[in-house]
Amino acid sequence: MSTRNIGYADFESTIRDNDIVLIDFWASWCGPCQAFAPIFERSAARHPEIVHAKVDTEQESELAALMNIRSIPTLAAFREGVLVFSQPGVLPPAALDNVISQVAALDMDEVRAEIAARKAKSSTTAN
Repeated sequence: MSTRNIGYADFESTIRDNDIVLIDFWASWCGPCQAFAPIFERSAARHPEIVHAKVDTEQESELAALMNIRSIPTLAAFREGVLVFSQPGVLPPAALDNVISQVAALDMDEVRAEIAARKAKSSTTAN
């Protein structure tokens, strides 16, 4: 499977309707983004079960702002609709494979329980 371009209009449905989604936030003028692009493309070919999406931050500035993208390239990983990883910078192929392995191995019941506990704690301390 190859990468697909997504934008604000299909962002939510993409992360909601797929188990694992990797998103490369990039821009055409960004040298490191250009260096990461073939690594991301090869990963998409090796992992057709995972959505490899690209967001052009120049065309999708509202989405980039929503995702708090401050540096590009930034790789974001979603599992079952939950953001589980976000890191700026070029990842070498082995590091990207490691991220994929870790995201796939997550116990999402544990992740959701941890999120709920953090929300409960923050609402308790806010009162």
